[in-house]
Amino acid sequence: MKHCLICNTAIEPFIDFGDMPLGNGFLLPEQFAGEYRFPMQVGFCSTCGMVQLLDQPDRERMFHDNYAFFSGTSRYMALHFKAFAHHVMTDYLSGGDPFVVEMGSNDGIMLQNFAAAGVRHLGVEPSKNVAQVAMDKGINTVTEFFGADLARRIVAEHGPADAFLAANVMCHIPYIHSIAEGISILLKPDGIVMFEDPYLGEVVEKTSYDQIYDEHTFLFAVASVSYLFEQYGLEVIDLEPQTTHGGSMRYVIAPQGIRPVSPRVAAQQEKERGLGLHLPDTYEHFRQNCESSRDRLMTLLTDLKARGKRVVGYGATSKSTTITNYCGITPELVEFISDTTPIKQGKYSPGAHIPVRPYEEFVRCYPDYALLFAWNHAQEIMDKETAFRAAGGKWIVYVPQVAVLD
Repeated sequence: MKHCLICNTAIEPFIDFGDMPLGNGFLLPEQFAGEYRFPMQVGFCSTCGMVQLLDQPDRERMFHDNYAFFSGTSRYMALHFKAFAHHVMTDYLSGGDPFVVEMGSNDGIMLQNFAAAGVRHLGVEPSKNVAQVAMDKGINTVTEFFGADLARRIVAEHGPADAFLAANVMCHIPYIHSIAEGISILLKPDGIVMFEDPYLGEVVEKTSYDQIYDEHTFLFAVASVSYLFEQYGLEVIDLEPQTTHGGSMRYVIAPQGIRPVSPRVAAQQEKERGLGLHLPDTYEHFRQNCESSRDRLMTLLTDLKARGKRVVGYGATSKSTTITNYCGITPELVEFISDTTPIKQGKYSPGAHIPVRPYEEFVRCYPDYALLFAWNHAQEIMDKETAFRAAGGKWIVYVPQVAVLD
């Protein structure tokens, strides 16, 4: 029996993915024998509504000097974060000399927009290699983990923040009470918090179980986010659904009673109840859907192998680690995974040990089928890969259901 990280209620897993490697733990053959794994089980807390991993690796194992994810490699995400930053500057930074803090600022893909506008800013990024990319662009960055202690030091050095931002980061942090406390220390009395993460409702509706991996401690919904932040004198004042990462929610949070609450908040909470996100039976049904999706994908890949067809993975994503290991996908079924990230090339995928090769190998000799691991960037990829389809190539997708796209 484990206890909820938000309210300490005793909870049990509703799904067990087995022993999983690190989602971004790409490795060399000599590292196979010592590869780290952890028990990846997911539970639902009926008290606060939070869906969460019951165990997670130490943060230093996941976020370190060789972290293999750089936000700036996606043109689409660069445009997304430019719009995000513009929204904050236009709608929430009305005072003189505003100060913005971003947690998990990665390579500076969002803060570079504030820097260009002359806005005081600070990125908090614990992975030194990606933080260095940001600093090389002139973006003020500290390589630490955010929490209450760091918040006090930031206030002492820079003053309180007008805005605290995070994108695809808040859900990574099991010690989230320290984050919420740090925000309450750091924020001005009329400041705002804006963060976005994959949305639980989308994961349940689409059976996108690959959103569950070592870095994603939580799958947020409005109810659980509200429960957490209300303990620190903060409330959700607005919501902005996003298409990024296969369906995300952007939460706008402020000190209680300071700003008006949008009717979108109550409307989304009502929708969540309609989806049954507060009911244990919903997650039992989700487990069954995950198992069915896994079985259909393996049947398809096994059949293609028997027919002598070449299948190559597209995008060595963190999410692909869940798919390959939960489904049991091997190099015999997927020849290699094509990826444009140099730090991953020449290595092997976590757990499944499928070779990761440069994108040029995908183009040099197109496979019969491409298994789209980076499905959350499907539109950007489809627009780019017209030559693959023109050559007769077909896409395999598994969200929202397993299918072959001609």
